[in-house]
Amino acid sequence: MENIHLTNFLKGIWLLLFLSLWAIPLFSQIKGTEPFLSDEEMSFLEKMTKDVLEQSKIYPGQYLSEEFGSNQTGGTLIRPGGRDAYPSFWIRDYALSLETGLVATEEQRHMLFLTAGTQADQSWITEGGSLVPFGAIADHIRIDNSLPIYFPGTYSYEAQGTSEWGTLPPFGDQFFFIHMAHYYVQQTGDENILLKEINGLRMIDRLFIAFHVPPSQKENHLVYTSENLRGVDFGFRDAITITGDLLFPSVLKYRAARELSFLLEGLGDSEPAKKYRAIAKSIKNALPKVFSDKSGLLKASTGTSNQPDVWGSALAIYFGMLEGDVFQRACHALADAYSEGALSHKGNIRHVLTSHDFNRDRVWEQSMAPKNRYQNGAYWGTPTGWVCYAIHKVNPDLAKELALSYIEELKENDFRKGEAFGAPYECFHPDGYSQNPVYLTSVACPLAAFRKIKQGGIAGP
Repeated sequence: MENIHLTNFLKGIWLLLFLSLWAIPLFSQIKGTEPFLSDEEMSFLEKMTKDVLEQSKIYPGQYLSEEFGSNQTGGTLIRPGGRDAYPSFWIRDYALSLETGLVATEEQRHMLFLTAGTQADQSWITEGGSLVPFGAIADHIRIDNSLPIYFPGTYSYEAQGTSEWGTLPPFGDQFFFIHMAHYYVQQTGDENILLKEINGLRMIDRLFIAFHVPPSQKENHLVYTSENLRGVDFGFRDAITITGDLLFPSVLKYRAARELSFLLEGLGDSEPAKKYRAIAKSIKNALPKVFSDKSGLLKASTGTSNQPDVWGSALAIYFGMLEGDVFQRACHALADAYSEGALSHKGNIRHVLTSHDFNRDRVWEQSMAPKNRYQNGAYWGTPTGWVCYAIHKVNPDLAKELALSYIEELKENDFRKGEAFGAPYECFHPDGYSQNPVYLTSVACPLAAFRKIKQGGIAGP
């Protein structure tokens, strides 16, 4: 009898082993917890991102055109994309692409110092009547003469700064400058770069000054603007008028405050580091109170164009700024919108859900772009990873479906097939419209986010 009991016991052990090795993983797959993307799919995206990055580089002395000349900045620049798109160095596009880990440290160093060296060294008023505040970071920098252009809409230093593009420079670039420095130090361990002087001012001091350029509310540090003294909230919607307390640049400011704290700790300045951690905490606490919306998403602002903001809500989730019920509602709102067809087309994402258009004729309340064009209703690849990250928190199957749709479009229209193909595009619309092929952030941002999903982490310091 003892032998029979022993045999049954051993059979039970083998059954448990079988379940753990085969049945439980199989059950997990049925429940939707298999890998987010396969190695083949991730490898495709990584290779495409490397190829787009190469197309986006402007090497020292490289000639672009008669109008823009050659790269005279002394180092490699990374522009927003390949082919004929955006022949200058854009700070935000480059900074958004850093998380790929594909930019060489020497290239990072050059672009960081170029950005620091073109920071406004005094306040001045443009011919168009706009203000460039002391400490402002350029929107983009010309390759032929390193002249900083602080406002969208032009490549001319003399003609920059007219009211339709804001009377203050875009707010996000100051925080992207800080991200550039933080990423470089994190990657290299070279904290001494923060003590280097550029035109008589240390790098760390330039970061401090940049951080405090965008106007902010005293009680909670949220970035805000007004109709009469307006700055663009984020350069990927610089054709849109958005006023009041501003969600997107406040999310960027939160990360920048944490990054400054990290840099200060590295320099042994613990007291100032506490100050910036407190600013980050204040912004995080204020976000759901100020920008809450019945949709579950966060609003873009409290003034003009105060509509539920897909990009800003997803980035706040990606940076770990939302918690509890607010977090759940925002993630479910994005998942539901995807299921309902209001969020995406071929894996690319609208700024505003189709169900949240301002009215039948307008997507945002106030825009220079016509409906369903550019930032006013077209679909973009840049935020796809942030949105997938948020949806994955509540429905991994839907997140994977969205990501695969995005990958499928890239494969279908892969620019490497020839001139007739252009993916990754900056943006496009189902009616056949597309803009700017071989666009870097359309693959760089999703690649970084997809890696985060697979690793199970959050973005930021």
